[in-house]
Amino acid sequence: MAHAVKTLYPTAQVTIGPVIEDGFYYDFSYASGFGEADLEKIEKKMHELAKANLPISRSTMPRDAAVALFTASGENYKAEIIGAIPEGEMISLYTQGEFTDLCRGPHVPSTGHLKAFKLTKLAGAYWRGDSDNVMMTRIYAWAFSDKATLDLRVDEYEQALLRDHKK
Repeated sequence: MAHAVKTLYPTAQVTIGPVIEDGFYYDFSYASGFGEADLEKIEKKMHELAKANLPISRSTMPRDAAVALFTASGENYKAEIIGAIPEGEMISLYTQGEFTDLCRGPHVPSTGHLKAFKLTKLAGAYWRGDSDNVMMTRIYAWAFSDKATLDLRVDEYEQALLRDHKK
């Protein structure tokens, strides 16, 4: 997702993207923000990147070198995250194509392994969960090992929306 966003919106800054109970999310700092139409574009680009079957490689570097790398590329939030890691620790990076990101991993061997995913919703999120910090856009997603499981999850979700008592 982060690779797709950076390809489509080069000025967006990538922050964190953890796995959660119901999928995963990624927070982005982007002055214009994102809307529902952007989700379609991002998901389409994600499918293109998956189809490209880009190899994903892991590398490590010292903390200070990683801070310098992300600062030089304008990824100030990544540099801040890395700066909070104790000195002397090696930083794990993953690269696919021209995109490199901070991550503990592990990752799949190539983007071709990523076939069943869906961007589900947008939300606002404060950097580091602090309302005194900048508001970011959080993009939620699901990913499964096969399309049939994803389709089942999408159907379950749509049925739950139809039964939502708040409507």
